[in-house]
Amino acid sequence: MSEFEPISFYLVSCSLVSLIPLGLPFPFSSNSWTYPEKLSAYECGFDPSGDARSRFDIRFYLVSILFIIPDPEVTFSFPWAVSPNKIDPFGSWSMMAFLLILTIGSLYEWKRGASDRE
Repeated sequence: MSEFEPISFYLVSCSLVSLIPLGLPFPFSSNSWTYPEKLSAYECGFDPSGDARSRFDIRFYLVSILFIIPDPEVTFSFPWAVSPNKIDPFGSWSMMAFLLILTIGSLYEWKRGASDRE
């Protein structure tokens, strides 16, 4: 059981470090649910106008897709960058092919004007 003590101490301390800042403001906060003005919708100081379920322009989705591309690149290249001397040639060439596909996708989006602002 002694070999699990550092792990259990780590888990307990991480839980406390993450949960204490979440619960600490509640005893010091006022009763915000009693103020009806706090529960009303806020839109830059004006009363809300229009429906919240209106359609968005397709460019918002294109920009979000544009920013999703670097996420798997960073995720999959991190182990490759941490220990490059322990990866065999197949792993290196697989990573190069992956980076090539992402580069082609980024160049395609750039060529199509996905990042242009109008």
